[in-house]
Amino acid sequence: MKRRVAKRIWIPALAVTFLFVGTSFKSDFFEIAKQIEIFTTLFKELNMNYVDDTNPAELMDTAIKEMLGELDPYTRYMNEQDVEAYKIKNAGEYSGIGATVRRDEDRMVIIEPFKDYPADNAGLKAGDEIIKIGDIVVADFKEDTGELLKGAVGSDVDITYMRQGKQHTTTLTRDEIDVDAVPFYGKINETTGYIALIKFNKKAFMQTKEAFEDLKSQGIEHLVLDLRENRGGLLWEAINIVNMFVPKNQVVVTTRSKVKKFNRTYKTKQEPVDTEIPLVVLTNGYSASASEIVAGALQDYDRAVIVGTRSFGKGLVQRPKKLTYGTQLKVTISRYYTPSGRCIQALDYWNRDENGKAVRTNVKDYKEFKTKNGRTVYDGGGVMPDVEIASQKQNTFTRSLIEHMVVFDHATDFYYANRFDNVGDFKFESKDFQNFKNYVKRSNFDFETKTEKALKKAMDQEEAEDFGVSVKTEFNELLASLQDEKIASLDRYQVELTKSLKDEILKRYFYRDGLYEYNMLHDEAILKANDVLNNDNLYADLLN
Repeated sequence: MKRRVAKRIWIPALAVTFLFVGTSFKSDFFEIAKQIEIFTTLFKELNMNYVDDTNPAELMDTAIKEMLGELDPYTRYMNEQDVEAYKIKNAGEYSGIGATVRRDEDRMVIIEPFKDYPADNAGLKAGDEIIKIGDIVVADFKEDTGELLKGAVGSDVDITYMRQGKQHTTTLTRDEIDVDAVPFYGKINETTGYIALIKFNKKAFMQTKEAFEDLKSQGIEHLVLDLRENRGGLLWEAINIVNMFVPKNQVVVTTRSKVKKFNRTYKTKQEPVDTEIPLVVLTNGYSASASEIVAGALQDYDRAVIVGTRSFGKGLVQRPKKLTYGTQLKVTISRYYTPSGRCIQALDYWNRDENGKAVRTNVKDYKEFKTKNGRTVYDGGGVMPDVEIASQKQNTFTRSLIEHMVVFDHATDFYYANRFDNVGDFKFESKDFQNFKNYVKRSNFDFETKTEKALKKAMDQEEAEDFGVSVKTEFNELLASLQDEKIASLDRYQVELTKSLKDEILKRYFYRDGLYEYNMLHDEAILKANDVLNNDNLYADLLN
């Protein structure tokens, strides 16, 4: 309770204290010194005089993060724990229980246990809710609970968890965890290879190269590189992967900044592995940053056909800057540009709408650029595919169902209600989708459309009191019909939702290997990529 009150008082003060950040830091050092002095005295007086005890570290952490929140979502302050997590993410290895977990308010859920690691060996499943770690109750612990799961190799941790309404306890022995950048590769058919690259950590290039060389030794003549759901990572790993398919000394990406030393042109430095093999790169709305560098460069050089949906559109570059006491500032320093000269940043964080939301670049404002072969490509909105898979497009409704874990929680229920012994037996039929629709209706899922928000905002205005009873009645009827329309949207987006449900469910039974094995035979984007690669004329036409 104390912390919540403290935040409510503190944040408005910051809004005044740090107004200098956007402009003054650039040139007016007197103003900087003045504002810092104001802040220092405010911080001192608040901690000395506030009616309840305050936590200075927590207040400062909140203050800094609120200030940076006015910029872009990638510029952020990292305390010691954040810095350690950042290092682990890029290194691709850590010691812990071997599972992805998600903390939402008081709930901590196992998202995915990794095969043959401690969590999996102890029998933990996706959907298990961890309620206690050792003697610490998760709901009462306000710090990063995930840190409690990490520790020295060989050390034990007791976990109490809920599964399908029943409480269980288990002891896990922590181990060294390898986080693969390439969790799977294989052959779609005798001549077409497939590599799933899910992150750009320090293992990305080496694992991609090893997978490719292994597939070539098995006689593949075409390759599908899957970058869907890959949200990026290390820049040099992306450059080296482009270099596998593009000759030495070719521009991969250029960065431009107000600070001259951050203006860089990055080129391929090594001899390529293969500049001839026909290549398809898969992207979707979660392919971002380093993924877009790879896809954008290969598209600009007409070295690959891009299949799928438009990528996320993150054309901003960050660099960590060391601060005191082991903390860091991860700051946006520049924008990046593909070889043709396009910046594919989709959101403008410096020109926001009336609700404070970043504005998306309007399609009519996109600029044209040319690939090596003279094809037209555009900036302003992510990498657009050469072959679009419409059924895998993102929309706010399905994205909200995924982000609010409605799809995830139903997949958990499906897993415990059905049994499949191998991937070939797996089925998700129309009756299963109907069960999902019923689940959504029963759930507490709350999704407001833009129309609903606008209507409610209009009716909240003072003059709405003059509309009378009949107008208010019609307003409520309209909201009710919009609610019905949202349920109808489940049918409209059945293909997209079924894909998301299948992906989530398959991992429960057969881990990621089973998911990729199934998708190589059933996923629409992979099937289309295979068609393109096995039709020489179509492949050539798309690149010319």
